[in-house]
Amino acid sequence: MNDLDLALAERLADAAGAAIRPFFRKPFTMEAKADLSPVTEADRAAEAAMRRILEQDRPDDGVIGEEYGADRPDAARVWVLDPIDGTRSFVAGRPIFGTLIALLEEGTPVLGAIDQPIGRERWLGVRGQPTTLNGAPVTTRSCATVGQAHLATTGPGYFTSNSWTAFERVRVAARDTLWGGDCYNYGLVAAGHLDLVIEDGLKLYDFAALVPIVEGAGGRMRDWQGGVLHAASAGQVIAAGDPALIEQVVAILG
Repeated sequence: MNDLDLALAERLADAAGAAIRPFFRKPFTMEAKADLSPVTEADRAAEAAMRRILEQDRPDDGVIGEEYGADRPDAARVWVLDPIDGTRSFVAGRPIFGTLIALLEEGTPVLGAIDQPIGRERWLGVRGQPTTLNGAPVTTRSCATVGQAHLATTGPGYFTSNSWTAFERVRVAARDTLWGGDCYNYGLVAAGHLDLVIEDGLKLYDFAALVPIVEGAGGRMRDWQGGVLHAASAGQVIAAGDPALIEQVVAILG
């Protein structure tokens, strides 16, 4: 990972945003995928725009995208793209979706971007460096116990019956719970406005970009067993602004 990769991530975010903005709160085509989640022409246009850049500038790197699948996924360096994380929010005209861009090296997330193209908010995280929001460093906030934590999750429909039971134990213990938000919640953790995000059923393109962002701001991201997140992680994710919360949450989830 180097400064050229970071500059490339910004170019990818610019291209995705330029593809998305003309469709926001305007007519567009939409269909349901096999899992019944929505996909719009904005999703596809944004991923296609990013892939064109990668094909030209990084032809030997791998690419994994939500809409167009995987090319060279076993490469040492892989770009992971989610053109619109939070498509339901996009469809409803809610500007809390985001484009997610990650770079994995040997399966480990080393660079991540959350780009909200309507509000023009961009979080950038690089392993070993401070996370920034629109160029300014951001930090998570202290929260010593789950009982003090402001918790967020996208929605109950993403959990299995067993994982929902486990999540409910944390929800009851937490100070309060915010529903909805997708990747935007993780940006709010990094910026010190939320304390905790817990989710199940995420794919690599849903969480890879978030790890360097949360951790570069002073937080921590782990799976439900407390393990480090990587390309083969199952998609049960904890993001904590205060690293002290991870052990507590893992214990409550059981």
